[in-house]
Amino acid sequence: MARSALTTVLLFVVYYRAPLDRGINPGTLVWFVVGLAALAIAVVGQTRAILRSDVPRLRAAETAMIGLPALLLLYASVYTVMSTAAPASFTQPMGRTDALYFAVTVFATVGFGDITPVTQVARVVVTTQMVTGLLAVGVVAKLLLGAVQRATTKDG
Repeated sequence: MARSALTTVLLFVVYYRAPLDRGINPGTLVWFVVGLAALAIAVVGQTRAILRSDVPRLRAAETAMIGLPALLLLYASVYTVMSTAAPASFTQPMGRTDALYFAVTVFATVGFGDITPVTQVARVVVTTQMVTGLLAVGVVAKLLLGAVQRATTKDG
């Protein structure tokens, strides 16, 4: 658990220190896609690690504790870049904390309405977060729970 907490703190430090105040360019899209791919690869790797682990439940909890903040911070980074490069993308300009707040409200499907996407591009990105969030909760939870079940069944 200490490793999960340390990794999560590191993710937040990187988020708040990263140069997100640059304009949008093709590299931004590549960076976003690479980030999503890295998360997917990490989940697959963690699923394999759960299957081999002596403590599969703990390993699954660790995966969730790192994966969820990583996903939210990835989208918050994109929202920060978008808001900086094209302030009219959302109903109000967003700094890093605003963008993180927005990413969490979208993920949690709360939707307070204080920040909303205005442009088509912003709406597409928010839509991808909604779909990715559903996949994260549904498919990833199923994979992780299945791996825990398989790992505990082979021991029992």
